[in-house]
Amino acid sequence: DFGRSSELAFVVEPSDDIAVQEQPLILYCQVEGIQPITITWRKNGVMIVDSENAFMLANGSLYVSRFQRVRGDGSSDEGEYDCMAQNHYGLVVSRKAKIQAATMSDFHIHPQNAVVEEGGVARFQCQIHGLPEPVILWHKNSMPVNTDNERYTLLPKGVLQITGLRAEDSGIFHCVATNIANVKFSREARLTVSGSHSTVYKDPMILVGPENLTLTVHQTAVLECIATGNPRPIVSWSRLDGRPIGVEGIQVLGTGNLMISDLTVQHSGIYVCAANKPGTRVRRTAQGSLVVQAPAEFVQHPQSISRPVGTTAIFTCVAQGEPPPQITWLRNGEILETSDHIKLKNNNSTLSIYGINQADEAIYQCLAENSAGSTQASARLTVLWADGLPSPPQGVRAETVSATTIQVSWEKPLQNTKEIIGYVLHIRKAADPVEMEYQEAVSKSTFQQLVTDLEPSTSYSFYIKAYTSRGASKASEVTVVSTLGEVPAMPSLFIKVINSTTVQATWEPSIKLGQHEGFKLYYRKVHLSQYTGPVLLASNVTAYNITHLADASVVYEVKLLAYNQHGDGNSTVRFVSLRETVERTVLNPPCDCMKDEQNNKTSTTGIIIGIHIGVTCIIFCILFLMFGYRGRLLMCKNVQEQLSTPQIPRSQRSTTGLVLNGATRRDRDDRDLNGKQLDMNELERLFPASPSQEQQEKGILSAHSSSAPHDETQISTLPLDEFSIIEEQPDPLPNNTHGSSPAASAPDHGPANEG
Repeated sequence: DFGRSSELAFVVEPSDDIAVQEQPLILYCQVEGIQPITITWRKNGVMIVDSENAFMLANGSLYVSRFQRVRGDGSSDEGEYDCMAQNHYGLVVSRKAKIQAATMSDFHIHPQNAVVEEGGVARFQCQIHGLPEPVILWHKNSMPVNTDNERYTLLPKGVLQITGLRAEDSGIFHCVATNIANVKFSREARLTVSGSHSTVYKDPMILVGPENLTLTVHQTAVLECIATGNPRPIVSWSRLDGRPIGVEGIQVLGTGNLMISDLTVQHSGIYVCAANKPGTRVRRTAQGSLVVQAPAEFVQHPQSISRPVGTTAIFTCVAQGEPPPQITWLRNGEILETSDHIKLKNNNSTLSIYGINQADEAIYQCLAENSAGSTQASARLTVLWADGLPSPPQGVRAETVSATTIQVSWEKPLQNTKEIIGYVLHIRKAADPVEMEYQEAVSKSTFQQLVTDLEPSTSYSFYIKAYTSRGASKASEVTVVSTLGEVPAMPSLFIKVINSTTVQATWEPSIKLGQHEGFKLYYRKVHLSQYTGPVLLASNVTAYNITHLADASVVYEVKLLAYNQHGDGNSTVRFVSLRETVERTVLNPPCDCMKDEQNNKTSTTGIIIGIHIGVTCIIFCILFLMFGYRGRLLMCKNVQEQLSTPQIPRSQRSTTGLVLNGATRRDRDDRDLNGKQLDMNELERLFPASPSQEQQEKGILSAHSSSAPHDETQISTLPLDEFSIIEEQPDPLPNNTHGSSPAASAPDHGPANEG
């Protein structure tokens, strides 16, 4: 912070300290700046007057000759001290230094007797409060414990751990607490090591886990974790959030205690101690939280600035710490009060002073403070004022022109008007903060300005400044005036015919309507001059049904408008006719719902039956066409073979041709009995009989009894998997010289094709 302000700044500030009873105490304070500088001290906000017990040294430090926690009159030298420095530029206050008396209480936890088997773990603890924190040492049999023994672990909080116990560890233990205030001894405790090392399996168990700690950066944290079990468990550490613990500044004390040196805020978190059985996943855990606080420190200091009268001065002060610090502003050592022209924003990080004047010239300080400490920084505001500047403009008036326009007029200043280069009109809604103000520049020869684009029914404040090349005049008097009210805008309107006697008017709410109290609805027959209405509707209503419109032969006019305290707005008009609705009603009379319902049920049943019949017919037609086409194909093939084969007696023709032709057409000549018998035998061979004899006879009769020229349906009734065609090659000899039967005259080679 050195050299941040040449006007006045601290070089050394008092710091927190712990004082010893009846011993002297010195609090240091050193300031630099433009002389003369006066230094004073305060305790708990009250000025300290020099006395025999406390007085200020020549270098500005405070000397307390005999510090006392409690004096005879009940007062105490403990408290918060700060140093104040002042010169003709202003006053600054140092950070607060917290002074406490060194103390030591009695032990509130003493070590306890313990009996532990050989190879086990022993733990003794003693606890005492004091300022500063007492240093605790352990004695065994009235001698300091040998800290070189790796089996002995001494923790800062007064804990002694002994692992891998042996018979020689038995003895009497006590602790000794020491600080600048006193030295105290705890009660004694006896440790007895019994028996030999046990080989019985024991699950891992955590005797003592980490406790919750709150410390400050750069301190050292020790998280205790001591575990037992057989075999001896392995102790490991992790963070609950999964982040790595790291290695820098990390050390393991004894068999599992975690020590973190030079703490930072990043070390804050929940730490988990795990006792793991070697070679298995059996484990026990315990956890504790570590909170690391950081004193407030500045990221950005406020800077001294110079600004002309009437302008805006802004100071920025950004601080960090853990917990986040609170920021307070001082003006010449006093708490800064906000007003219309002094504003604090961004959690007090930004100080804005609007329309500054000479009274605002001072030293402004930013104090950042949290539970871990405090700090301060200062900056000076210099207000520039030039001699010979114009006096404020006179006679400022504002007149309302319309709902969105105001005319402001003024007169030139009374003094120093020759150097004026223009005027600036400052405009702001009366209800808005100062930082919402905006300006309009006006030439030096103009003494009025029409301000437009304002909001209806709103109050505005105006003031004027005259500007020269060397600066601005002081502000004129402020005048406040309101714009006129404005009637609402036209609403959107939609008409929907509900039935032959009713229409519905609907509209949409919109901010474009402006401020309105409600709606007025009118309607009439277009040929009449008189409206029905108004129907008054609330501002939240968006629909209305117009009923009892009995005359369908005419056109109706519907009109809607919004209104407020300033009057009625423009209306929206729509026209509607009910004739089409009436005609549709005549053409489509109302239905008998019960009758229609019964008809619907009957119709539904008929439709379902019709669908089934139609699907069945389609299936049969497809089958009919398939088998009919196949039969005709076979017939055509047989006729072709007969035409290409030499004519032989009927009795010697191929059986294939006999069967196929017998199934499709009949020879008009009479056949002899032998020929008929042969035909029946061939049919039996080509079409095996079914298991029932009766069915066989019926099949044969159906093949011969019908005389229809095209009996394709009978062929199609034969099962496809039993249907086969045997095509035989004709005998190459034209005559049968042996006169054998047709069966014997067939060639002895097998069929050429079998399908």
